[in-house]
Amino acid sequence: MAPRVRRRRETVAVLTAAGLMTLGLGVPGASAAVEPRIDLRVLVVDNGDSSVEAITAQLESTGIPYTTLDLNDPGRPAVTEAFLSDTVNGRPRARFQGIVLPHEAPFGAGSAEQTALETYERTYGVPQVDAYTWAHPGVGLDHTSEGGWAGALDGREATVTEAGRAGWFGYLDGPLAFEDIDPAVQESYGYVARPRAGFTSYVDIPVPGGTGRGSVVGEYAHDGRRELVVTFAYNQHQRQFRALARGVVEWLTQGVHLGRSRNHFAVHVDDVLAADSRWDTERDCTPGDLDCAGGEGEGTTPIRMTAADAAYAAQWQRERGFTLDMVYNAGSGEQWKTENGGTDPLADRLLADRARYRWINHTYTHPFLGCVQDTSTVPWTCAKNADGSTRYMSRAEIAAQIRDNQNWATAKGLPVDRTELVTGEHSGLKTLPQQPADNPNLAGALADTGVKWIASDNSREPQQRPVGAAVTVPRHPMNVYYNVGTEAEMTDEYNWIYTSRADGGSGACEDNANSTCLDEPLDLATGYDSYIVPQEARIALGHVLAGDPRPHYVHQSNLAEDRILYPVLDKILADYRAMFADNTPLENPSHSAAGTELKRRAAWRSALDAGRVTAYRVGDTVTVTAPAGTQIPVTAPEGTRKQLLLGTTTFGTPYAGRRSAWTAPELLQSAVTLKLP
Repeated sequence: MAPRVRRRRETVAVLTAAGLMTLGLGVPGASAAVEPRIDLRVLVVDNGDSSVEAITAQLESTGIPYTTLDLNDPGRPAVTEAFLSDTVNGRPRARFQGIVLPHEAPFGAGSAEQTALETYERTYGVPQVDAYTWAHPGVGLDHTSEGGWAGALDGREATVTEAGRAGWFGYLDGPLAFEDIDPAVQESYGYVARPRAGFTSYVDIPVPGGTGRGSVVGEYAHDGRRELVVTFAYNQHQRQFRALARGVVEWLTQGVHLGRSRNHFAVHVDDVLAADSRWDTERDCTPGDLDCAGGEGEGTTPIRMTAADAAYAAQWQRERGFTLDMVYNAGSGEQWKTENGGTDPLADRLLADRARYRWINHTYTHPFLGCVQDTSTVPWTCAKNADGSTRYMSRAEIAAQIRDNQNWATAKGLPVDRTELVTGEHSGLKTLPQQPADNPNLAGALADTGVKWIASDNSREPQQRPVGAAVTVPRHPMNVYYNVGTEAEMTDEYNWIYTSRADGGSGACEDNANSTCLDEPLDLATGYDSYIVPQEARIALGHVLAGDPRPHYVHQSNLAEDRILYPVLDKILADYRAMFADNTPLENPSHSAAGTELKRRAAWRSALDAGRVTAYRVGDTVTVTAPAGTQIPVTAPEGTRKQLLLGTTTFGTPYAGRRSAWTAPELLQSAVTLKLP
């Protein structure tokens, strides 16, 4: 298992705990005259289990501040009353709004630490998540021997109960299937058990081999405390957890917390108006690539969309309610027109439907914008100047590629945002191993042409970074290859990459420690639909459910011929919409919107890490301060209002049954102030 890296958030990011009564949380130890302050920070008690790490990952991606108490660290602080609470300006303060435990009693039942924690929860009405535990009366459930069941949940369907729909899991709709990726591997073990008095099931499952239904997620209210009891094992990547993670965190924070989470999905279609090279199924390479130059097969027909393909794309968008981003090369299209009788029905059809798409500049003719490539060797190298320095494409040449493509768009009436750019092959940015640094002329060319958001490849550079005054927008590559137009070609290349040498593949999967070889080659007639489509849809949907705003990218070849992209997109959209209620729509951000989201998240993390955020709740008032210019993510219940200099206004926008926003202090204010319903 890879070493775990933790970011300790010791920032006092406190969303003051006003109005516990608003959430139905009594505070027995607090005076009616002095409401307690509850810091909206989560305490994570971590023993290294994957279930705790999964919830921590959800806190991290949402932007919720948390403090990790590592049970495997002999130097950790003890859990005492002083660790959990204190007094600020005469007001009692609870340092944590919610507690995440690996199970119900990690310090030992009756121990001093466990007693201190339970007393704290009881006094301040702070809820506790038992990340994974077994079914027994101590957590409000019958033993599985009493009409329940224990075993592998792989492939089984769970359902959000009526109580779950009415509360924290109301954003889910329809059955929730436990993943069963590999039938030979047990992926999720769990306990299905009947609730006892005080237990409310939120997610249940039919008792296998028995009668009735048993809980796998539910709330146990007892002894003045409340626990969210989860009785199945999981990790942060499994779909069943990703779907439930939002509800777990909203229950833990009672719907009032720093951070926000939306589900995003955008698809960039690169090389529009250009043609893409075709995979040679006999030679197992792509003619035109440096490792496939010369010889028989060099004349393989390139792949390019037709007018019929463009009409289908527009129709598909209308029917699915989803917008594609067309990443275009106008110069390549003009060259195609010149070489084919002076007309281009594809361009005509796309231009007729121009308003149906979003458009992104992909440079005029798709050249490599980095160092000048010396192709006399395989792999290629960077050409050198006479003095031995690296020879790069000039600033003027790069700017001309950007500007010419933009000018064509303006002349044709395309709605293009000049601040957005995708370079061919993400060139101009560093390309390892040959070009370890950006083309030094790139940043200036971006400034000359007004580009603020330049795409990068997430598989190479997953973190956003500056390029002069611009910043990168990492994009997820999809395993729907640029050089295939048919399902058989796609499957043939997939087999070459993912089968062993003994099975006729390249063996690359054997050489890469992070890859796994297929047990046997996929059938060329059926392998795409039966294996590749569900595999790629599952990976992309995993990004969506993790709240990742990074776009995905494919190529125009995937909309041509067999139109192989659509089955993948259809499965992603269908699976998402079957899982989520209408109040949790799939957001489809533009290139710049995705970049803005990533940039705000990075600034927010920096503010938290630097200890420069303070947030607290007293009564029904929430107050948050952060460094000047920082956008603050906040989630709150419906009916929440934001304080203006005079009066209030409705806070945020609705999503998944809550309201959330990136926000900042209003004019002449130093803090964000919210009034809870």
